[in-house]
Amino acid sequence: MESIFSKIVKKELKCFKVFEDNKHLAFLDIRPNTEGHTLCIPKKGNDYIFDLSETEFLDLMRFARIVALGIKKAIDCSRVAISVVGLEINHTHIHLIPIKSEKDVNFEFKVSFSEEEMDKIAKKISDSISY
Repeated sequence: MESIFSKIVKKELKCFKVFEDNKHLAFLDIRPNTEGHTLCIPKKGNDYIFDLSETEFLDLMRFARIVALGIKKAIDCSRVAISVVGLEINHTHIHLIPIKSEKDVNFEFKVSFSEEEMDKIAKKISDSISY
């Protein structure tokens, strides 16, 4: 199944990459709720998170945890929220959202950053990831 995320995985579209391994990719959301809002995806296309095998699901969650810990180190926040909605793009993805309050998880409110700022945010998170 082809999606915008499939094109990002194939490097046909640019992203602000935070981290990747052989099976997963993490990159900044281009319409973020907060600074550091990151998406974690399996590189293999899959529409619905609960269609992943148990192993694929757990591997994605482990990957998201590594990224979330890096976000927490890099971004001033109280917590890193996790959200899986699954309706906006037909490719499994997890939202990791640095939050200071519950309102930061409201997808109706967005913040914006320049490309230069997004590059700096991605690098700051990437440099904070250890595994």
